[in-house]
Amino acid sequence: MVTLTPSVRPLPATRRRSRRMRQLATAAPFVLPGLILVLVFVVWPLIRGIQMSLYDWNLPAPSRSEFIGLDNFVRAFTQDPTFWVAVRNTFLYAIVTVPIQIVLGLGAAVLLNGRIRGRTIYRALFYLPVVTSWLIVSYVFAFLFSDGDGPVNYFFVNIVHILPEPVPWLHETWPAQVPIMVLGIWKGVGWNMVIFLAALQSIPHELNEAAVLDGANAWQRFTRVTLPLLKPTFQFVSVVLIVGAFNVFISVYLLTGGGPEKSTEVLLSYMYNQAFTNLDFGYGVTVGLILGATVMVFGFLQRRITRGAVD
Repeated sequence: MVTLTPSVRPLPATRRRSRRMRQLATAAPFVLPGLILVLVFVVWPLIRGIQMSLYDWNLPAPSRSEFIGLDNFVRAFTQDPTFWVAVRNTFLYAIVTVPIQIVLGLGAAVLLNGRIRGRTIYRALFYLPVVTSWLIVSYVFAFLFSDGDGPVNYFFVNIVHILPEPVPWLHETWPAQVPIMVLGIWKGVGWNMVIFLAALQSIPHELNEAAVLDGANAWQRFTRVTLPLLKPTFQFVSVVLIVGAFNVFISVYLLTGGGPEKSTEVLLSYMYNQAFTNLDFGYGVTVGLILGATVMVFGFLQRRITRGAVD
């Protein structure tokens, strides 16, 4: 018996255009408000910022601003050593805090994914730092790492006797990196835990059961089954954390203010100080544009590197 299949003819071009217009008219009321917000609060400020970076911006009288072309960019890359200090500190913060947050967040997720008593309470406690105010916890850390007989110094000097004398944590370049990074890690572990926990709970139990039948122990199941299935989550988490690390600001601003002698500046705090302390808006916007371009490049490279990594 032969079944005849009617041939499907493509729609004429006019009908296709008419259908697309109807679809666009249906979607427009839902898309238009968001598009307007993006244009007003993202695209227009970006265009305006690029314009300001090309001028020695006169804040009281913008119309009198002097056009200087790319001089602000030349100043940043060749004439401003503090800019490179801020770049160094920003990259150092990202290199240290991002891997530690991922490892601790994954470890907490694996532990809290098991059948332990009170795991809901533990999950809430791990996530509590994420929802606390940066302002409040920054002042708390400033107190903990205060000079002299502050709580951290007292613990390390008088209780465990690791340090021979108190450390001026917030008033020296490299010691000041410790409270800044510890605060960032403490704030971020809970968020990573939630993301990894959701990914772990989406892994089918049958895969681990099959691995058990094949004689795999707990470590082999984790490295051969769990970790490969978490690759998309690692990609998402790493991108978000790197973007967040490059945008570190409040902790630096409140703990050290960029000091001493601007040695703990990061790109965002340096941009803020140039724009709102020195009122050099043209140069401040230039630093912000460089930061934004750097984040975009890193995001693009991460996507290229991890593309096709998951089967």
